[in-house]
Amino acid sequence: MKFVSLTHPFRLALPLLVAPLLAAATSDRRANTIILDETGVKNLRIQTVQVEPDVFNETVFALGRIEVLPGKRAVVSSRIPGRVLAVNLEHDHPVTQGESAFVVESRQLGDPPPSVTLNAPLSGLVSAVHAVVGEPVDPDKPLAEIIDLTTVYAIARVPEHLASRLKVGQRAQITVTAASEEIFTTELHHIGAEADAANGTVEAAFQVTNPGLKLRPGMRAEFSIVTAHRSDVTSVPRSAIQGTPSSRFVYVKDFDLANAFVKTPVVTGASNDRVVEIISGLLPADEVVTQGAYSLAFAGGGTLSLKEALDAAHGHEHNADGSEITAESKAAKAKASGDHGHAHSEHAHGDSTLWKILSGVFFLAFLVTLFSKSARPAPGVGRSNPDSTEGVPPSVNPQS
Repeated sequence: MKFVSLTHPFRLALPLLVAPLLAAATSDRRANTIILDETGVKNLRIQTVQVEPDVFNETVFALGRIEVLPGKRAVVSSRIPGRVLAVNLEHDHPVTQGESAFVVESRQLGDPPPSVTLNAPLSGLVSAVHAVVGEPVDPDKPLAEIIDLTTVYAIARVPEHLASRLKVGQRAQITVTAASEEIFTTELHHIGAEADAANGTVEAAFQVTNPGLKLRPGMRAEFSIVTAHRSDVTSVPRSAIQGTPSSRFVYVKDFDLANAFVKTPVVTGASNDRVVEIISGLLPADEVVTQGAYSLAFAGGGTLSLKEALDAAHGHEHNADGSEITAESKAAKAKASGDHGHAHSEHAHGDSTLWKILSGVFFLAFLVTLFSKSARPAPGVGRSNPDSTEGVPPSVNPQS
């Protein structure tokens, strides 16, 4: 027994169903394509990044400040009263541990009175100098302050409702705008034992190595604390996402046309302070516009037409909508061009054309008439006269 597949007609009809969908998708892509020239790309400072699945970090974002690490601050003071004979420190200048800081004259009797040299107890920067030459010295008064900034504290103020997600040892990226927005990577050192009731925050402290002493106490810092991570997640920088919360889109660099960018709807997922998860809408290796994406939204159709860009890319002419020029469209274009360019010829030969039409009509009428006559029977042949009598010739009228 031979079975006939019922899906065979559907397989035959599939191209007929898919073709209109592909054509509609192509038309929609062209309508959402912005094409720039080289000058436009430079003016908008367009930059792109290639989309690849990567590790996505779930983070807690917080703000804070740089502070001096405990144990890295020291003061210079005298145990005996007297007056300052020499000041060897300069404000904001480095000093080495054991180096002479002050020379203090004692109040004890003598000629001259005995003096004592006060040395720096710590290597670092002189953050304050409180005495000048000749000033009285009191044991209760600090003469100078020194801080060691080779390692600093970065204190984040985390909103208390997010504090439960923090654990000692979690990795964090710290950005300090005043330090050329350099990113410092470190681990969570400790979590505050008490919350700040006034601000509703909990302290999260990080020890940060400070090469070049770029980080200074009091600088504002931004913290991205990694609380969890997922693998093989497609994401793009936050600056690439455009549109409203209900209608997100990005601009993808066209794979065929130079300096062309396609407005592409996307579905977003989780986000952190740097990237946004893309659930659907993008493919691996797509190049997404990061810098200049906002400006592209107001660029209209761009500085070049789709036809100009396709002509330059493919080396042959296209229709105004960017579609390929077929033989039929070429003929129609040539006909339209001929009608426009030779309007006087149409006028000159108008009478000739009308005469041809009339001649055809007359010839057709002649053929119809001729056919009718040839199909009509001859008189007296194959006919019977109902008024004739037997024996009387048909040509003789008995009533006459």
